[in-house]
Amino acid sequence: MKKAFFVLLTVTSSTFCFAQTSIKLYAGKAPGSETWNWSEQKAANTPGNALLYNIVEPEILVYPAPKEIANGTSIVVAPGGAFHIISIENEGINVAKWLNDRGITAFVLKYRLVKMLTDNPFKELMTLMGDFKKLDSINAPVVEMAKNDGIEAMKYVRSRSKELNIDPQKIGFMGFSAGGTVTMSVMLSAPQELKPNFIAPIYLYKNAVVGNLMPTKATPIFVAVASDDQLGLMPHSIKLYQEWNAAKHPAELHIYEKGGHGFGIMKHNTSSDQWAADFENWLKVRGLIK
Repeated sequence: MKKAFFVLLTVTSSTFCFAQTSIKLYAGKAPGSETWNWSEQKAANTPGNALLYNIVEPEILVYPAPKEIANGTSIVVAPGGAFHIISIENEGINVAKWLNDRGITAFVLKYRLVKMLTDNPFKELMTLMGDFKKLDSINAPVVEMAKNDGIEAMKYVRSRSKELNIDPQKIGFMGFSAGGTVTMSVMLSAPQELKPNFIAPIYLYKNAVVGNLMPTKATPIFVAVASDDQLGLMPHSIKLYQEWNAAKHPAELHIYEKGGHGFGIMKHNTSSDQWAADFENWLKVRGLIK
């Protein structure tokens, strides 16, 4: 299990930088965590990656599409990390840059996380990864907060679409692992006017998803996962696809033979490397990019 989850935390990029603009999602302290008195930290000893933990103040990092290729489409990106950390580069910043290259404005969501008790969040988290029932119990209050943070992100992006130079009817939401949980929780909990126009949960953890408000408008979904997902999450993607298809929403599922859990945007020389190209084609077919 430890080896499996380590895949989630490795990337090829050696540069860590935030967007030029970060937007706090709440005017004051975020509702539900007003008494939190700890502060966000960046994990040490993670060469080639950046892991954040103890996020208290949720925000979005804004990556505007280059003006010469901007197409009006935007996507909120939720990195994963079992609601204890977020893999901010492999599943956040580097995804945003990939989207920018295709004319899409990206908003990387830094949602609230479970408080870590040590300065070694990876080691601390590994002690919980063998017992999903216990992990779900610990995570439950924060999943609710993270869902709310995602809805606030949608509210901000849609209400300011004009100044952000984006189309309010072409706002997507994508997430990886726990970020996929956030993606689906936002979709199934937000009022219709704040639901994303399309979604892309990548190797999501479905058991922790909250909400049951299916969209009333046709909402396309792109689902991707690897057959050899070491956390056993491949069936979660299949079940989600079946539910979305049964509800008569446009649905596409890609299951790659190899890639494990946490492949993100990096290259592994496995079949999962194809997911980004498949996602790009899906966006083109749907008229979201050219």
